Amino acid sequence: MELRHLRYFVAVAEERNFTRAAQRLHIAQPPLSRQIQQLEEMLGVQLFERESRPLKLTDTGRFFYSHAVQLLAQTAELESMTKRVGKIERSMSIGFVGSTLYGMLPKIIRRFRAENGAVELSLHEMSTMDQIKALKEGRIDVGFGRIRHEDPSIRRVVLREERMIVALPIGHSLESAKPVLSLHDLLGETLIIFPKAPRPSYADQVLAAFHDRALKPHRIFETRELQIALGLVAMGEGISIVPSSVHGLKRDDVSYKELDDPKLVSPIIMSMRMLDESEDVRAMLELIYALYVEERMEFLPPPEI
Repeated sequence: MELRHLRYFVAVAEERNFTRAAQRLHIAQPPLSRQIQQLEEMLGVQLFERESRPLKLTDTGRFFYSHAVQLLAQTAELESMTKRVGKIERSMSIGFVGSTLYGMLPKIIRRFRAENGAVELSLHEMSTMDQIKALKEGRIDVGFGRIRHEDPSIRRVVLREERMIVALPIGHSLESAKPVLSLHDLLGETLIIFPKAPRPSYADQVLAAFHDRALKPHRIFETRELQIALGLVAMGEGISIVPSSVHGLKRDDVSYKELDDPKLVSPIIMSMRMLDESEDVRAMLELIYALYVEERMEFLPPPEI
């Protein structure tokens, strides 16, 4: 059994269709079907229920899929780390979601560059879920996101639980209604959420906050990114719930109000490959905790690094 058999099998299992899997792999369908049949013959088991539409895995197939995905991820991880070890010039690729730019991330990057001049940094804006995929494929080394996603190949460190606040247009009635607002106060407003795609995202954290309290906003408007959401708020199109670090983005046409529930938070999560013990990743994590201490910001107790 070769790695290509695992890649072909995983593609068919995820697409649940031989034609789509062949397109994804950039090969013709007949050779793909033969490779899957060959794999089943080598294992002496049936992996797919071929009579079903869409294609379904057998119980044995589901077992094989869970381990095949992990093995492919570990292979990509080993390849990426080996390439890094073999490079004369050290480099680190970092993925981030846009909303983290309003918090500590810019200072983290500046300080890391100042203290680790031999490391070439490259930055890539991408969703949390895209970061997970990029980590497993070796395209990035560290990710900064907000979604709690369990993956056996990924190590997550929750750096901080950031409070959510409300962005209002200047002069809105809620601006002076009371010192602190509740989600219930917002039900009559158009709720502007972001990002619209890909999901899950920060938008789902906001919607879950209402759902968990048996509340339903009057109207929901989805937009692509934070800056557009704040622009719509400024125009009076609605209100938006944003991470508290956005408060530092000074706008004359938007005001911010705190929310009364301390459980209304969005995490800032640093993600790494589970087996990556490189010096640069450790240096990044150590620097982050040092900065949080300097800023005297609330964060969770640091893990062993």
